[in-house]
Amino acid sequence: MIFMGRSGKSLKLIAGFFTALTLTQFFGCNTSAKAADTVVVRYGLFAESIPLADLQTAAKTGEFPSSLDLFTQRLSEEQRRALLGMLRMRVPLNVVTLSRLLNTQIGTTILNDLSTAVVRKDQAGAKALRAGLVLGSNSPQGLSVLSFIAAYPSQRLEINLPQALSVMGSLNNAFWRTQQFMLSLSPQLAPQPSRINLPFDPSQPGNATVQVLSQSFNDQKRDRNIPVDIYWSTSANANKPIIVFTHGLGSVRTELRYLAEYLASHGYIVAALEHPGSNQTNVDLAVQGKARIVKPQEFLERPQDISFVLDELAKVNQTASNPLAGKLATDNVMVVGYSFGGGTALALAGGELQLAGLKQSCRNQLATLSLGTAVQCIAQELPENNYQLRDNRVKQVIALSPTTSLMFGETGLTKVQVPTLILASSADKTTPALTEQIMGFSKISSPKWLAGVIGGTHLSVKDPSTTLDQADQPNTPLSGGEIVGEQAADVRKFVQAIALAMAAQLTPEADKYAIFLTPDYAQLASTKVFPFRMVRDIPPGLISIDK
Repeated sequence: MIFMGRSGKSLKLIAGFFTALTLTQFFGCNTSAKAADTVVVRYGLFAESIPLADLQTAAKTGEFPSSLDLFTQRLSEEQRRALLGMLRMRVPLNVVTLSRLLNTQIGTTILNDLSTAVVRKDQAGAKALRAGLVLGSNSPQGLSVLSFIAAYPSQRLEINLPQALSVMGSLNNAFWRTQQFMLSLSPQLAPQPSRINLPFDPSQPGNATVQVLSQSFNDQKRDRNIPVDIYWSTSANANKPIIVFTHGLGSVRTELRYLAEYLASHGYIVAALEHPGSNQTNVDLAVQGKARIVKPQEFLERPQDISFVLDELAKVNQTASNPLAGKLATDNVMVVGYSFGGGTALALAGGELQLAGLKQSCRNQLATLSLGTAVQCIAQELPENNYQLRDNRVKQVIALSPTTSLMFGETGLTKVQVPTLILASSADKTTPALTEQIMGFSKISSPKWLAGVIGGTHLSVKDPSTTLDQADQPNTPLSGGEIVGEQAADVRKFVQAIALAMAAQLTPEADKYAIFLTPDYAQLASTKVFPFRMVRDIPPGLISIDK
């Protein structure tokens, strides 16, 4: 449910299912608490019963029976279609996998939060929800809203409608706050018509032919084997920085392959590494019950992975037989991190992990948080409250949709010591822009840029090869609705341009590329679907939106 990478699909589906249940309640056809044959919606002293058979008929025929008129007559046509889609939704998880997911700390906390909307005399709401989900997944048709209702361990399931609406309204509160912020931001940062003349198009690939050298570096001290794909060309030289990619949670080192190939075509050397404790393989093992989704220590291990890889690349640079010998500027590094990897990049730039406040924030109401925020709560198990993971070889960072809100506390990002570009997408549900990027950006004092993608989603910047699973994702307040693949081509083109311009800031050509890090260029690069923004500071008072 919480992952920034491809193999988080299973957990995202669970989150989608939870929110589908709650949304269905909101539309009037209650499912977050359900009975074997009847759903009862209670509002104060009043209650209305909905037969399960009528819901099954609606799902099968696409038409709502007259018995549901009391609820459906208030729905728009779009809401009707959405409700039918929720009733027909299937979650392709077997009973063993689902049971393991629900028994994680995060799964248990969310069940507890959602159970507050279930009316039961025995106070067993969370257990009943878990039982309904597990039994429903064992039915012949698999887990769906309807199989969950039929499997719910009670003759009739009662929903406290006001509480259900309250729970639904609190789901991913940060995402809705971001939308409020964007409404206030647009008039104040609306750009004037641009009249700049560009020296060249920075989104076009370079002339160099790209090669990929795959390596595997074994850190015996930490017992971690780190695969690395090195993108390079014969035009690469030590006058340009090394660029290191750090991937999102549950993902793979190819998630930004298009960007690695593009930068390498311009003569840069890009090292895309894979973090063994938080990659797709690790999450697959977690789903099978063979590992934790991510260990708290991984917040420390990931930055150390990059420092170790830089040590190994320094050795490669001195190995005469290696084609990269003499080309690697290992003391002049730009780190590009995506999502959870964005937090890793900021830690290497000097951001200080501060966990005391995180522990308090994560104690209750986890279901109200975004998925990216929930991931950060895993760090509360670390034994200390402050960690400094700065690597002085890192001279610059780009953080694409990073996680920052809890892990860096109130002042951790004030310790960032290098020029930093943060990219935020307005429709990002996983790491909502306001809380995860914009507020964090405002705390950084070193040279900084905030790039905004209006209409972009969390996965829009990823290589299309790693977003093929999005077609069947339910669109809920926590996940789904991603704009990816060819639809997001303009977003990736913009990311290429600003990443190249940032990399050039560590070369003698810095001034030549500076124009591409300006509001004028962002406006010029904007498309009808994706307006882009670039700012160096947030106007005072603009982000003081009530929580």
